[in-house]
Amino acid sequence: MKWRGRRRSSNVEDRRGMRVGKAGGIGIGTILLALVAMYFGVDPRLVLDVGSQLGGGQMQQTDYQPTAADQEKKEFVEVVLADTEDVWNQLLPRYGKRYEEPRLVLFSGAVRSACGMAQAAMGPFYCPRDQKVYLDLAFSNELQRRFNAPGDLAQAYVIAHEVGHHVQNLLGYTKRVPRGSKGADSASVRLELQADCLAGIWVAQTERAKQILEAGDIDEALNAATAIGDDRMQRQATGRVRPDAFTHGSSEQRKRWLHKGMNATALSDCDTFKARVL
Repeated sequence: MKWRGRRRSSNVEDRRGMRVGKAGGIGIGTILLALVAMYFGVDPRLVLDVGSQLGGGQMQQTDYQPTAADQEKKEFVEVVLADTEDVWNQLLPRYGKRYEEPRLVLFSGAVRSACGMAQAAMGPFYCPRDQKVYLDLAFSNELQRRFNAPGDLAQAYVIAHEVGHHVQNLLGYTKRVPRGSKGADSASVRLELQADCLAGIWVAQTERAKQILEAGDIDEALNAATAIGDDRMQRQATGRVRPDAFTHGSSEQRKRWLHKGMNATALSDCDTFKARVL
């Protein structure tokens, strides 16, 4: 993916080096216990709420010195976020909606959001309460080592997916998902697959405007979507698959909707809430 030398977003908030201390006698280990539940299909928003109920440990500054590699990853994120701004600032007004650019918060280890405390183990996430995307740069290593999904476009797809959740929030789709929603045909799965499709729109629109793609990039993104499907994640965690506990969609579904977005001609092509077959 060609990304160097292009515009970088100013909507990045760098909280790397901040650490969460204990509050009320409850440590970070208690939050980690809540994360285990996520692998069994618990709505991630519930996990975040657990964090906030634990008393929200105090944020403490540490002597953090980013490496050259860390800074390069930050610049990459800034470029990808800028690309999402360009795409959605252009597209949403066509549908009568002004795009409100989200902030992206970089953190290391743990972070406090308006949705509660969260650990890096949860992966990147979007909080609709403060309209911010949260990202620990270690996620790029997780994609490569844990999920065997390397590549710049694979990482960019994950960021674009979270920004897709912001687009959904602006369009009112987020409100359609009841808390605790899960299951193969649930509103939660439909929301996540729609975000994959919106990420696909971002890929296609950015390529059309800036010619960013290199050989193998599309395969990298589709491989990443496949790698983080509910069925594959559950199989890795427990050795079995429970469709009734799906929250994000199967590997095949995530790959299909990302690809569908790459070929979409209108936002309606990504309306998973009207789709009969996911």
